[in-house]
Amino acid sequence: MKRWIPICTVDGLVPDRGVAALVEGRQVAVFLLGTGEVFAVDNIDPFSGAAVMSRGLIGDADGAPTVASPVYKQRFDLRSGRCLDDDAVRLQPWAARKGGGVVEVCPP
Repeated sequence: MKRWIPICTVDGLVPDRGVAALVEGRQVAVFLLGTGEVFAVDNIDPFSGAAVMSRGLIGDADGAPTVASPVYKQRFDLRSGRCLDDDAVRLQPWAARKGGGVVEVCPP
């Protein structure tokens, strides 16, 4: 059974920007897109090891929402966590949703 954990209010997020949260000892990057969709992925950049994905640049690659690492600029699909620049690397995606004005995530 999925266990949803509240992160913040929807109003507390800026569209096309990320925030970091600590959930059960893991860092998660949560994004509210300009479309109103929410996504969450691990906050640790797999290339640099730095906890910076929440500061990444939001974009689009052939219709897929992406975040680019602020360190080395690799792009990741926010839906699957797949690195678009290196098929062998990925971020762990988290289930994310909005409800009642709150953003919630479900640990993988």
